[in-house]
Amino acid sequence: MAPPILSFEKLGLVQGEGWLFRGLDIHVGPRDRLALIGRNGAGKTTLLKCLAGLIETDEGERKTVPGTRVVLLEQDPVMTGHSTLEQWVLTGEGAPEPHQAAAIADQIGIDLGRDVATASGGERRRAAIVRALAQDPDVLLLDEPTNHLDLGAIDWLEEWLGRFRGAFIAISHDRTFLTRLTRSCLWLDRGSLRRAEIGFGGFDKWTDAVYAEEERNAEKLDAKLKLELHWLHRGVTARRRRNQGRLAKLHEMRAQRASMLGPPGAAKLGLARDEVKTKVVINAEGVSKSFGERAIIKDFSLRIQRGDRIGVVGANGAGKTTLLKLLTGEIKPDEGKITLAKTLDGIIIDQQRKLMAPDRRVRDVLAEGGDWIEVRGVKKHIKGYLKEYLFDPSLTEAPIGTLSGGERSRLLLAREFARASNLLVLDEPTNDLDLETLDLLQEVIADYDGTVLIVSHDRDFLDKTVTVTLGLDGSGKVDIVAGGYEDWMRQRKSPPPARAGGEERAARRGGAVGRTGDKPSPAPLRGKLSYKDQRDLDRLPAEIERIEADIATDEAALHDPDLYANDPARFAALSRRIEARRADKDAAEARWLEVAELAEGLNA
Repeated sequence: MAPPILSFEKLGLVQGEGWLFRGLDIHVGPRDRLALIGRNGAGKTTLLKCLAGLIETDEGERKTVPGTRVVLLEQDPVMTGHSTLEQWVLTGEGAPEPHQAAAIADQIGIDLGRDVATASGGERRRAAIVRALAQDPDVLLLDEPTNHLDLGAIDWLEEWLGRFRGAFIAISHDRTFLTRLTRSCLWLDRGSLRRAEIGFGGFDKWTDAVYAEEERNAEKLDAKLKLELHWLHRGVTARRRRNQGRLAKLHEMRAQRASMLGPPGAAKLGLARDEVKTKVVINAEGVSKSFGERAIIKDFSLRIQRGDRIGVVGANGAGKTTLLKLLTGEIKPDEGKITLAKTLDGIIIDQQRKLMAPDRRVRDVLAEGGDWIEVRGVKKHIKGYLKEYLFDPSLTEAPIGTLSGGERSRLLLAREFARASNLLVLDEPTNDLDLETLDLLQEVIADYDGTVLIVSHDRDFLDKTVTVTLGLDGSGKVDIVAGGYEDWMRQRKSPPPARAGGEERAARRGGAVGRTGDKPSPAPLRGKLSYKDQRDLDRLPAEIERIEADIATDEAALHDPDLYANDPARFAALSRRIEARRADKDAAEARWLEVAELAEGLNA
């Protein structure tokens, strides 16, 4: 292994009345790709600032190889005092040269001439990325780099980091981003820091193993500590197990939704049935909306039913918020008609997250200063309800100003989800949330009785949450696909099917659940799977689980800090075997996806 170019030994920092963390050892090699993971409030952002040399620590020594350039991409950089984004980018210590900044700005698509005062969150985030990347860093510290970015910008950033010759540490709620890019994990947990030489894809199994070991050790400890470990460990692992069951249910719901509605004629026939009529909560017919000469939405039709989870994706400025406002009745279409069920009662959790007053207590926000909160008609004690949202119950008296940004967002979700409603509107709900809170949010959405509309750039979150995806490309056309983000991407990459004559379109495949414009549908498939295809469809899920278990076992052995020194040959053999099994897993997943799509087409 190459010697570190950045390290911090015995790092300790006091925050408030005690140590935020103490005795942390961090070593960053010249090509490390590290995911920094921890709950909201654990101190991830503070730790990055310590590594960047921006915070004076109470203990420890920071060391860098001479000439090493360490650059921090802050989550919310302060831009006050600057008139334009360009002025901010080119000002201050370590600021890049104008030609370097212009080159990155052109690639990521940002006009640095924009006024700071009127720049959107996405524009400010792109400007911050320009400033960080154009400095030619050796170590890049990334704090939620995908926040406020659209899908195109996220893809570009992933490609750039994939080519990056230096090292980086990334804090991110975006599981897809972390899975694609990281090779090692730093886990900041209860004041300690653990490192594992695994990519983020192996993080859950690693932490489950750590929790299980702690629980075994806790048998020798007092009952209170055992109870705390039980709540922590069981809550996390049980949620992950439930996630698997919910994913299976989600796939079933997508298949049902795909087969329910097809071309306009079939949709109208379906609507004539009384039982379907009663399920429709939002009905859009031939809707168009323009601003000036620009068409934002053109000829869009969709019937949203009770229980649907609708995801809205597209580039910034493509019209996602406009579509959301049309569907909720906030604005009227120029053409067409949108009908909302009379019983619709919605909650809108907006993108800006107008955070609560910092001097108010958690108790004040949740229960108006009391001890009980009514959660959709059921009274609950606020301490118990806080635990449901991964808070320590002792935080009831804590001022809002002492919570991290992610904790405030989680508290806002806890408050809003307590209200009775049958429509939930979430605009970028994953920003600032830690990974465990995202798991919890998926669970809450899955168990929600009403209809959910979600605008998000979080690909993994959409894939695990929504039944229908509405994809906007900025031309006014809206793709309507049964499934999540990956399903939408597969449809976009597929070649357009041949058109049939007259008014007839090629018969639909299972993916169409509505219409927009006059987009044709794929031709029908008939018949059944071959013996080999059916066999692979049945056996591969279990085979993939076995491969994952093998990888987890080998990775657990590889985590022994003394293994390399005591048995370098076994260390090398385990590393080779892990790589080989990962290749086996990739091949098995690709094959299963192939036959699953074939089966879906045959069933449509």
